[in-house]
Amino acid sequence: MAGALMDPTRAPLAFGRRAVPQLFEQLQRPETGTRLRALASLCDLIHDPERLYQTVKGGFLERLKVLLKDEDPSVRARTCELLHLLTAHSVGRQALLSSSLLPPLSQLLGDSSSSCRRNVHRVLNRLALLPAGAEALLTLVPKLMLKLRDDEDEEEEEEEVQVLLLSTISCCSRLDALPALASDGVSLLGHKLLHRSPNIRREAAAAMMALSIPEDGKRQVCKEAVLPVLVGLLQDEDMEVQANAAGVIMYTVIITTGKQQCLDLDVVPVLLALVSKETEEEEEEDLERRRRRKALILYSLRTLTSLAEAPDGRRLLLEQLPLLLRRSEAAEEDRDIRRAAQTAVRVVTWTP
Repeated sequence: MAGALMDPTRAPLAFGRRAVPQLFEQLQRPETGTRLRALASLCDLIHDPERLYQTVKGGFLERLKVLLKDEDPSVRARTCELLHLLTAHSVGRQALLSSSLLPPLSQLLGDSSSSCRRNVHRVLNRLALLPAGAEALLTLVPKLMLKLRDDEDEEEEEEEVQVLLLSTISCCSRLDALPALASDGVSLLGHKLLHRSPNIRREAAAAMMALSIPEDGKRQVCKEAVLPVLVGLLQDEDMEVQANAAGVIMYTVIITTGKQQCLDLDVVPVLLALVSKETEEEEEEDLERRRRRKALILYSLRTLTSLAEAPDGRRLLLEQLPLLLRRSEAAEEDRDIRRAAQTAVRVVTWTP
């Protein structure tokens, strides 16, 4: 009776702390079925923090290296799934960063198995969310950008993978934008800004914002004619897409070319409309949506402040000064927004 209840996709488990070593022993067996059953059982066990800690501290992680090169795609995919589960915990992330698994893992970015590719991206993205992880992945950025270019030719690549890829690039670029900039990042991300999926547009705009911080990034945004697309995204249906697009514009208008291109695109009325949007609905929004709206308004005000440094921009904004004054004087206004509006007013009304 007990045998009939046994799951045929899982390996039998030894008792207690013997379970993990026994399963790792089975991973070295030549039979593919045996390895798959052992991996499935490990994926179940690893949800237990004690078993996860045992796996990491017992030196078992390095034994997965050979499985990343296994000839069976199901074994490779399951191994990556196990690593994804491990990286849900800080001890697992740290262990993976300290291991020799990252190079063979990165080789699977172009694996024939979509499940394997998806799990690789999940692992890399979890690592990139940490400063130490983003730093460790910086050398991979050129490869990630190449993958982004390949995905343009393979539109069937699932949305989750593209979102994870863009998010990983964004995290790494916030630490150091130069590798992505040197890999044609602005042009490649510019194409993603037009994607039908708001999730992909959102992540592409976030990555573009990271690239627009360095001087070279600002110049490339102007050169690659990305600003017209970004100005269009200021009216996107997704508020975070709007905020990220406003962030890129905010950084780009710091340089003269960026100011002039944005003024030529007649961006001032669009930004003023975002800044002056009625606040009644803000009171009914949840915390996350209020955070996004605040970012959108702050980025818009700072962009207007930079544009006011140009004569044409100042002339346009002087005509709309009452609107900025309302934001700068309202007692119930968010403190950061009020200060940003006050700075904009000072720049607009400044006289030599």
